[in-house]
Amino acid sequence: MSTPQGARARARTEVTAAIKDEARRQLAAEGAAKLSLRAVARELGMVSSALYRYFPSRDELLTALIIDAYDSLGEAAEAAYAKVSGESPARQWVAVCEAVREWALARPHEYALIYGSPVPGYTAPSTTVPAAARVGLLLIGIVRDAYHDKGVAQWKLPAELRSEARRMAEDLAPDLPPEVVVVLIGAWAQLFGLVNFEVFGQFNRVVEDRGAFFRHAAGQLAHHVGLVYPRSGAKER
Repeated sequence: MSTPQGARARARTEVTAAIKDEARRQLAAEGAAKLSLRAVARELGMVSSALYRYFPSRDELLTALIIDAYDSLGEAAEAAYAKVSGESPARQWVAVCEAVREWALARPHEYALIYGSPVPGYTAPSTTVPAAARVGLLLIGIVRDAYHDKGVAQWKLPAELRSEARRMAEDLAPDLPPEVVVVLIGAWAQLFGLVNFEVFGQFNRVVEDRGAFFRHAAGQLAHHVGLVYPRSGAKER
């Protein structure tokens, strides 16, 4: 027999899920800037004071939605990686990139929440960072495994970037050369730039076969970060 505490916990989980689902519906219809706890409560047939027991403010609801979106994206990327974990690093990279694109196209309003325009008056707290880092850490892991296995090709750094490159490497991947980390961060930004252009309509009347275009571009990013095995003694390009 269920205990009263267990029943209350399940009820709270169900109500929390219903609140989030309605909030996502409002995101799709109105955008994050117009998200309203009162409107969510009204659509669910709740009084505002009852909803505040679950989410004391709009910002706390937004934070929950942002974490859920990042986690969902991370799970999609990690599932794609798991399917090709035994293949080449370049293939792993492209698979993860394609999973990011597919998730974004399937859930454009959630994607816009985490990679679109900032929500006026909202600052994401540090609690969003672990979920937000999942895709980046996965890409770093692919490059790290390649580097420690057969190596990766490396670009030379300009003198004015070396200090910043060392700092970034120390912060993000101290076991990788700064030369690799700099290019990796650039490729990560370019990945989301490609996805943004497609999700937000910038490729309209420019790119027609977007799947093929994206796959090629993701492969070029893999090559750029060094996921081609150099000949012995020829690591710099």
